[in-house]
Amino acid sequence: MVRGGREKFMAEGYCVKCKAKKEITDGVEEIMKNGRKAIKGKCPTCGTVMFKILGGKAVTPPTPPTPPPAAS
Repeated sequence: MVRGGREKFMAEGYCVKCKAKKEITDGVEEIMKNGRKAIKGKCPTCGTVMFKILGGKAVTPPTPPTPPPAAS
């Protein structure tokens, strides 16, 4: 399901409050400031926000090269 350009995911993360690995509910993939992907959601037990950093950087579409300025 896509909502606002973000996809929902069901990933497993660590809840700091429960001190256990849990399935992240309402998980949404986000891109952090440094360009890496992450999943943000809630703990199904306590409702605390869970955040899991995924490997690799987000892929951006390549920009076409600009032609050099014409010499007059």
